[in-house]
Amino acid sequence: MKRDPVTQVCFIEELAKDGLSDILCTFWTAVTQTLASQFQKATDSSMFLKQAFEGEYPKLLRLYNDFWKRIQQYSKNIQRNFITNGTAEHFAELQQIEDDTQDIFMQKKQDYDPEIALKDSLQPYEAAYLSKSLSRLFDPINLVFPPGGRNPPSADELDSIIKTIASELNVAAVDPNLTLAVSKNVAKTIQLFSVKSEQLLSTQGEASQVIGPLTEGQRRNVAVVNSLYRLHQSVLKVISCQNAFPASSEETISTALKTVYDLMGNAVQPLLNSVGDSIEAIIITMHQEDFSGSLPTSEKPDVPCSLYMKELQGFIARVMNDYFRYFECYDFVYESTEAIAQRAIELFIRNASLLRPLGEGGKMRLAADFAQMELAVAPLCRRLSDLGISYRLLRSFRPMLFQTSEHIINSPAVGDIIPFSTVIQFLFTRAPPELKSPFQRAEWTIARYSRWLDDHPSEKDRLILIRGALEAYVQSVRSREGKEFAPVYPIMVQLLQKALSTLQ
Repeated sequence: MKRDPVTQVCFIEELAKDGLSDILCTFWTAVTQTLASQFQKATDSSMFLKQAFEGEYPKLLRLYNDFWKRIQQYSKNIQRNFITNGTAEHFAELQQIEDDTQDIFMQKKQDYDPEIALKDSLQPYEAAYLSKSLSRLFDPINLVFPPGGRNPPSADELDSIIKTIASELNVAAVDPNLTLAVSKNVAKTIQLFSVKSEQLLSTQGEASQVIGPLTEGQRRNVAVVNSLYRLHQSVLKVISCQNAFPASSEETISTALKTVYDLMGNAVQPLLNSVGDSIEAIIITMHQEDFSGSLPTSEKPDVPCSLYMKELQGFIARVMNDYFRYFECYDFVYESTEAIAQRAIELFIRNASLLRPLGEGGKMRLAADFAQMELAVAPLCRRLSDLGISYRLLRSFRPMLFQTSEHIINSPAVGDIIPFSTVIQFLFTRAPPELKSPFQRAEWTIARYSRWLDDHPSEKDRLILIRGALEAYVQSVRSREGKEFAPVYPIMVQLLQKALSTLQ
C-alpha cells in the first residue's frame, strides 16, 4: 500500500508494469520449493529420517497443519494491528483492497492455493505412507484367505481385519485429505475381501437345491454370506465411531460396502430362485383340483384348505427352517424372502382368478385357501403388513368371490389395489364355456399364459389380450346367429372400457 512520495504511485503498481505483482505467490513458491529441497536432501542422506518421515507421516502432517494455522493467525493479527494503529487513509485503502474481488497480490494465479503448495513439499512421504498403509490393510486379508482355502475367515480373524481398518482411519484423522486417501485404501481392502469371498462361493447345482438338507456347498455359501455381513456391519460401526468423518470419505467406503451387499445378494440368489420356482410349481397345481362343486348338503364341515395349500405351507415352513435360519443377517434375509412372499401372493391371485368352472362349494374352499395363504407366507416376512400392496391385494380379492358382478365393477379396490386385468380375468369364470378365457382362445396352457403375463407386466398389453378374447366371443355368437350375450359380457366390456380410458 506504500506509495512513491514524489509520484504518489503505489509500489505494487510499479511492479505490475513489469508483470511482477504476484509477490505472495512468488515468495511462497520459493519457500515451499526450499522446504521440499531440504527435506529431500535430509532424507537422502539419512535412512533413519526417511523411515521416520514415511512411517510417521501423519505426525509430520499434523505439524504442518499447526504451522499453517499459526501463519493464518499471524496474518489476521497483522491486519488487526494495522487497522488499530494505521491512519484513516491506510484503513480506507485496506477496505478497498478487501472489497476488491481480485486480490492484487494474486492477480495472475487465481487457482493457486498456498496451503496445498505447502503440503505438496511432503508429497513423496505421503505416497510412501499410503503405499505402506495399503500393504498393512491387505496383509491380514491375504493371511486369512490362503491359496486353495475353502472356508471364510473366523470371527477372530475378521476382528483382526476390522482392527487394522479402524487403526488406519484413526491415525489418518489428523487431516481430512489424508483421511480421504486412507478411506480409498479401505475401500480397496473391502473390495479385496469381496473378491476373495466370491471365490469361495459354490455356484453348482447343489447351491440351489431345495429338496434335501443343506449341502456342503450351501453351508459354505451361508458361512460366506455371514462373514460378508459381519464385515459390512463392523465397518459401518468403525465409521460411526470416527469424529468429524468427512462426507467424501464416508461415501467412498459406503460405495465399497454396497458391493459387499450386492455380493451377499448374488450368493443367495440361486437358492431364492429355486424356492420361488418351487412355490410357483405348487400353486399352479390348484388347477388339478376340482373347484366346480356346489355347497355341501351335509353338516360335515369341509376341509380347512386344499391339498396344494397344505403342500405350500409345508414347503415354505421347511425351507425357512432348513435353509434360511442359518443366516445371521435377518434383515437381509427378510428383504429377500419378502419379495418371494409378494410373488407368491401375485401367483396365487393370478391362478385363483383363472379357475374354471368355479362352483359355490369351490368358492367356499377357495375362500378358505385365501385365509390359509396368509399363514403360508407368514414365515417369509416379519409382519404380513410389510408385504404392502401384495397383502392388501390378497385381502381385497377374497370378498369378490361372493360378490355380484355388478357389485364388483363398482368396488373402489378395482383399478386401485386390484388391477383391472385381474378382475376381468376373474369374471370369465362366471361366463359360459363359449366365452373363452384369453389363454383358452390362444390355446395356451395356464403355465404358458402365466409366463406371458410375467413377460408383459404392462396393464395395456394384458387388456388388449382380454379385448381380443371378448371380440372373439362376439364373433362366435354372431356366427351362430345368437340373439343375446351372456349376462356377464356387458359388465366385462364396461370394465374394459373404463380400464382403457384410465390408461390414456
